[in-house]
Amino acid sequence: MNDQWTALAANAGRALDASQQALLALYLDLLLAANAKMNLTRITDRAAAELHHVADSLTLLPLLPSGAFCLADVGTGGGVPGIPLAIARPDAQVLLIESTRKKAAFLQSAVAELALSNVKVIDQRAEDVARTKHRESFDAVVSRAVATLDFLVEYCLPLVKIGGKMLAMKGPKVADELPGALRTIRMLGGGDPQVHPVALSGADQHVIVEIPKRRPTSERYPRPPSEQKGRPLGG
Repeated sequence: MNDQWTALAANAGRALDASQQALLALYLDLLLAANAKMNLTRITDRAAAELHHVADSLTLLPLLPSGAFCLADVGTGGGVPGIPLAIARPDAQVLLIESTRKKAAFLQSAVAELALSNVKVIDQRAEDVARTKHRESFDAVVSRAVATLDFLVEYCLPLVKIGGKMLAMKGPKVADELPGALRTIRMLGGGDPQVHPVALSGADQHVIVEIPKRRPTSERYPRPPSEQKGRPLGG
């Protein structure tokens, strides 16, 4: 049993039973084994992975809805934070969005090995997913280490339903990114962002930026990648 995982779940009013702890451990086994063959994570040390992948993911738990809900993880890479959250919250329906085919194939394999019936994988860009039935269908959309905030809100907010929220896991540089993202947030129907400091023993200082969805996102957004060309929407 990992005491830090247990404490983080308890902080959100949740309990991780032995089977959930075992699934989280098995997920790391699969991730680190696959990482020897492809670039899924820069973290190769087991203890560091327990901290920076699983424990870090569980810091999102207090900000998630209390009842059954739908969650999307944009640019999930090796499955963080989506897979740990799906294990900790089996009442969530989770969509892992990863456009790199090799990474998506690993995710499909891991989800099958872990027997996570509440998780699906889609190997498309978030901009394309937002043009499907998934548009404005999620109670929460999460993302970690994908892009600067001004671009990230364009990828995520079109997927969030009105009354839902976007949760961006960011480092200290978010103080520089947030002012430039405010106009984009407004354009896409977002409300005032809240920045939640994360206290995680042994990890670098970081925050979770919570952005509520107040109004529908115009059908014009997100822009296709060919129109973005490194230019943020509100820039």
